[in-house]
Amino acid sequence: MDKAADHSNDSLRAFGLTRLRRAEKLAPHLNKSLNLKSEERTVVSAAPSQSVSREERESCSKLFTWRQRGDHHDAVHLLKLLLMTLLPALITGCGSFVAHRMVQAPNTYATWLAPSARVLLSFDDKLLTNSPARFAEVGPPAARLRYRMVEPADYHLKVCSTNWLEHGEARNQFDFHAEMAQTNSWTAAPRGTVFLLHGYGLAEFSMVPWAWRLAEAGWRCVLVDLRGHGKSTGKTITFGLTESRDLGQLLDVLTNQSRFASPVAVMGESYGAALALRWQTMDPRVASVVAVAPYAVLSNAVMNICRDYAGLLPRFVIRAGLKQLPAVLGVPGDELDTITVVTRHPVTALFITATKDEVIPPAEVRSLFAAALPDSELIVVPGATHETVPYRFAELVPPVLAWLDKNKPEHR
Repeated sequence: MDKAADHSNDSLRAFGLTRLRRAEKLAPHLNKSLNLKSEERTVVSAAPSQSVSREERESCSKLFTWRQRGDHHDAVHLLKLLLMTLLPALITGCGSFVAHRMVQAPNTYATWLAPSARVLLSFDDKLLTNSPARFAEVGPPAARLRYRMVEPADYHLKVCSTNWLEHGEARNQFDFHAEMAQTNSWTAAPRGTVFLLHGYGLAEFSMVPWAWRLAEAGWRCVLVDLRGHGKSTGKTITFGLTESRDLGQLLDVLTNQSRFASPVAVMGESYGAALALRWQTMDPRVASVVAVAPYAVLSNAVMNICRDYAGLLPRFVIRAGLKQLPAVLGVPGDELDTITVVTRHPVTALFITATKDEVIPPAEVRSLFAAALPDSELIVVPGATHETVPYRFAELVPPVLAWLDKNKPEHR
């Protein structure tokens, strides 16, 4: 069994090539969920909160990340990071070394490599008591996926958000307030099943608010720690090549246990959104996809992340790794790009992008939308960034619910 299964909390690690901030960046970074003990509140470096005090925020940031700009310790960490990356690269071959770091499971990286989180997410994890974590064996290569089911019920979910400037950079916090589940008219007969897929370096917690909201609308939700993330095992990741098969096997498990309701939909963000689209092209059981900020070209996303989060890291190092990445995974170069998959096998999906997304700009998502089938839809969220767009519930909940309902078989 992979050591990742024994982690005592949902820490998401990342390798130090570039840092990637919050959840999903396709290069390395780390995020972590923490229990602040100030009333059952779980704060993670991927989403938000409003009622957490400034002191709590600062304490939280220091616990799970290092600041990119700031004190002397940050500079020391940055130097260590560059040395850890560049020296082995020069000795063993720059491209090959970096490529192997890119496929290393994010949950195996040291937690001190994480940078300051731009978005904080807060919710009471005690509300997951009735949704116990389970494991499913998948592969090859062998891995154990941790997942949990959130059943249709009333959670009385409310969302609060706030933002502030920290060292000149914008920070956002989202609070999701919910109550213990109370059965509703959908509990005994769910409208269908929605798989919720997190971003790179994150874990299931980043999609918990969506699970509660969709469950209120009658959908049975499946939260998953993808291979090499959270408490799932797996020594490497493959940017969707193996992960899409993992999800098909997880669906097989739920089918054999009579624990899924048809139809099957998938909602993912960033890395998880690209995976959702890829899975849909491979598995006819997937009837509908909601893709929040999916990357069209993997290398573009990685380079944008480097520019945004690791400005001092030489670009030639990352480019060398990206050049060797297909060979490390044993596939043609463009097979890692979502645009290749969607162009070869067009799908119908709801695409969501943000006007201020500098990691996966709107043009990237529009290219996927253009390659998709005519019934697809595109939503552009004004003022949102790559990190905040998944939690813009006011703008996203109505169209997402309408899309899921519209794409049920009886409505086609």
